[in-house]
Amino acid sequence: MGATLCICSRASLTIENKRYHFVQKLGEGGFSYVDLVEGVHDGRFYALKRILCHDREDRKEAMHEVEMHRLFNHPNILHLEAHCMIEKGSKWEAWLLLPFVEGTLWNEIETLRDKNAFLSEERILHILHGICLGLKAIHDQGYAHRDLKPTNVLLEDDDRPILMDLGSMNHARIEVNGSRQAMAVQDWAAQRCTISYRAPELFNVNSECVIDERTDIWSLGCVLFSMMFGEGPYDMIFQKGDSVALAVQNNLSIPSNNRYSRELESLLSSMMVVNYQNRPYISVVISQLEAIQPVVRGQATTRI
Repeated sequence: MGATLCICSRASLTIENKRYHFVQKLGEGGFSYVDLVEGVHDGRFYALKRILCHDREDRKEAMHEVEMHRLFNHPNILHLEAHCMIEKGSKWEAWLLLPFVEGTLWNEIETLRDKNAFLSEERILHILHGICLGLKAIHDQGYAHRDLKPTNVLLEDDDRPILMDLGSMNHARIEVNGSRQAMAVQDWAAQRCTISYRAPELFNVNSECVIDERTDIWSLGCVLFSMMFGEGPYDMIFQKGDSVALAVQNNLSIPSNNRYSRELESLLSSMMVVNYQNRPYISVVISQLEAIQPVVRGQATTRI
């Protein structure tokens, strides 16, 4: 498995013996870049994620992301088409070839918010159901996503949500024994779990506890809140520079509105419980969600 890069009329590259043309840059983060490329063999567009690896630990983390992708073949989890590791002088780059999906859930939320509009309850339930199915597949394999947020949910034209950015995934159950291990988990969460979607138990980790996959249920609640109200419940607190760690220790207050049913608000409240031991598992969330969906699809229960 290897890759080559050549410069011709259009920059091109080869991954796993297939050629791709570079089209344009899509974005960049702290240690990664995403480019739009076109497959010469099929004419399809792909997103090429290039992760900069400065040392062996970086390469290990990049391969962890590859391995997490390999675990799944699910319509609500982003599929890894191909990958390779290439040498760049004294450094390395991990290349992950992924399907190209143009927009994220956050793009849709922002677009509507700019028009002073919101997602309908029916759309919310449809999108949320797909997110839950993707999360269930992850949890069923014994893992947790750990960084669920609207920008990490791609949204197809038919509103099919696709979970992406699996680099923060780790084992669902983390047994903490002692203050040193608690601090290590807390430090890891500070680096890998977005602050305004991070579960309360990851801010101040107890020295004797078990962290489990219900960190994702809290984040899922934050995603649902953002779909309902145009921003995450703690986004503004973070932007103001106030303490998110302190804010998440209090029960969430749901803004008064006449857009959504009491059943949807109740589902949101059940996920946003500070004590994770009182939060539902994903299978329970799906059951609650499916109990609401037929009513919404059969009747116009969303209040405008």
